[in-house]
Parts: sequence; C-alpha cells; structure tokens
Amino acid sequence: MLAVSNTSPISNLASIGRLELLKSQFSALWIPDAVAAELAVHPDPIARAMIQTGIRDQWVRIATPSDSSLLRLMLLQLHRGEAEAIALATELKAEVLLMDEQEGRRLASKTGLAVTGVLGVLLRAKRGGEIAAVKQEMGLLRSKANFFVSSALEMKILAAAGE
Repeated sequence: MLAVSNTSPISNLASIGRLELLKSQFSALWIPDAVAAELAVHPDPIARAMIQTGIRDQWVRIATPSDSSLLRLMLLQLHRGEAEAIALATELKAEVLLMDEQEGRRLASKTGLAVTGVLGVLLRAKRGGEIAAVKQEMGLLRSKANFFVSSALEMKILAAAGE
C-alpha cells in the first residue's frame, strides 16, 4: 500500500520506538521535502537517527510535489509540510495519507484522500499482532511525544482495539 506522510506520524512513532510499524504496514512510504526538513531536526537524537536510517535505506522516500494549484491552495490554509503532503499524496495517487492534524485531515478528506494518523497505525498494528496493546502505546505517545488524545477519541480507539 502506497502512503504519503506528514511529519507528525513519523515523528511520534519514532519517539516511541515504533517507526518500524510504518515499514511493515506500507509497501512504499513517501514524504515531501518540507516534511524531510522537519524530520531532520527532530529533537530526540535516537528518533532522528531511526528516521534518517529509514531514508538512507529508502523505505522512506522523499519527493518534491509539483507546484500545482492544489499545493498553492493548501498553502493558504496549512503549514507547508501538511500542504506538500496533501499535494504529493494526490500526485502519487496514494492509497492513504498519514496525518494527525485536524485541519489538514479535514482538507485532505475534501480532496478525496483516505486519511489515517498515528492512532490508526497503532490500531492496525494491534489487529495485525505487531503490538500487544494500543493503550500502552498511547501512554508512550503522551509521555514521550507529548501527543494529545481527547478522552472521547481514546475511548473510541480502545473500543475498536478491543481493550
């Protein structure tokens, strides 16, 4: 499955030592230039090294989205990384866009893209037997990556995970 990712899913999974979930779940993982630049300065040196290894080993690939009208429109409303990720996902006809930010997800869905985030990746990992419990990983996201999950969303994800 071809996926394009924004910064946060990669950054957050690397922060909790679970970056390999992206490698196992997606046959190709692409990121735009702006996302690569953000990931290159990840504050955690261990997470940054994991990300750079993925890029060096080419299971995380970097591409430049064309300067399309879609990209220009997205740049009016979103951060560059989010806008480039949406544009690149559209150009590559990605089967899924990985994005956690609510406004970016909303706009990506309007363009017809299937969107999931770090919690969706964890849920797939649980269903596939790659992790034992989503709740434990969500706790790590909170403590190590300062990831916010509303109580309502947490309950929904845990129910879907059977926890």
